[in-house]
Amino acid sequence: MKSVNVASNLQMPVIGLGTWKMDDGVATDAVKTALKVGYKHIDCAAIYLNEHEVGQAFSSWFDQGGKRDDLWITSKLWNDSHQPEHVEAALKKSLTDLQIDELDLYLIHWPIAQKHGVIRVQSGDDFIPINEVPISDTWQAMEDCVKKGLCKSIGVSNFSQSKIQTLMDGAHINPVVNQVEAHPFFPQDELVDFCGRNGMVFTGYSPLGSGDRPDKMRADLDPNLFDDEVIKSVAAERNITPGQVMLAWAINRGTVPIPKSSNESRLKENLAAAEIELTQQEMARIADANKNFRFVNGKFWEMEGSPYFAEELWA
Repeated sequence: MKSVNVASNLQMPVIGLGTWKMDDGVATDAVKTALKVGYKHIDCAAIYLNEHEVGQAFSSWFDQGGKRDDLWITSKLWNDSHQPEHVEAALKKSLTDLQIDELDLYLIHWPIAQKHGVIRVQSGDDFIPINEVPISDTWQAMEDCVKKGLCKSIGVSNFSQSKIQTLMDGAHINPVVNQVEAHPFFPQDELVDFCGRNGMVFTGYSPLGSGDRPDKMRADLDPNLFDDEVIKSVAAERNITPGQVMLAWAINRGTVPIPKSSNESRLKENLAAAEIELTQQEMARIADANKNFRFVNGKFWEMEGSPYFAEELWA
C-alpha cells in the first residue's frame, strides 16, 4: 500500500476506510472485511458512536495474527471535551473502545465547543463560545497526550487556513493533518497548497460526495458527482468506475481520501484506486468539474442562541 509521510517519521496509507454513518451494527463486519481485503488505514471518531464495534473488528484481526504496527488508526476529539481537563479522558475512552493502546493520529474534530456531556446539541444553550474554551488550550492538552504516548501524532479537522495558522502560532507541536471535505466538486486547492507548505497531510472526507449523509445536511438541488459528465467520460475511457476516478484524482494530487463502504466488492474497488495513475490531461479535465460546492456546509451548527455560524467557521 502506498503511503505519505506524516511528521517526517510516520507513514499514512494513501487511502483509508471512513466509518462515519456506519450505524446499527454495521461497523464490525465492515472493518473486518476491509482489513481482510487489504485496508491498513481506518478513520474513526467518538461521535460516530461505533468505536466499540470497530474495536471488535480490530480485536478479531489481532487474534488472527494481524499486527498493530501494520495499521494506521485515527480518532477524533468530540466538541464536548475541548476543556483541557477532559481531553485525555476522551482519548482514553476511544482507546478502550478501539481495543488498542495508542492512536496513530488524534484530531480535534471541529473548532466548536459544547458543554461537557452534551453529545448532540439541541439548542444554542448547549454550546460554549470558543473564546471561553480557546483552541490553544485544547491543543496544549492534545500535545500532552503525545508526550504521554497515547497518540503518535495530532491534527485538526474542519479547520480553515486562518484557524490553522492561529493554532500554529502558539503550538509546540504543529498539527500534521487537516481532515476536511474534498472531492472534484469542492477541491479546496488553496487549502491543499497551504497544508503542503506547512508540512501537513490533507485528508479528504466525503471524497465521493457523501450521498448517504443525514437529511439535515441535504438540499433538494444538491449535485451528484456520479452524474458529472467529465467524471463519467474519464471512467469510460479508462474502463474504471466513476468512484475510482474520484479517488484516483484525490490520491494523484497528493491528498488522502477516506471513502466509506461496507460492501466487499466496493471496498476492493475503492482500494484499487490507489494504483491508478491519471494523466495531467485527465487531472485537468476533472479539475474543470469544480462547482465550489460543500455537501457538509456546517449550517447545522446554526440555531437560535448558537455562537457559531458557517460563514465564520470556514473563514
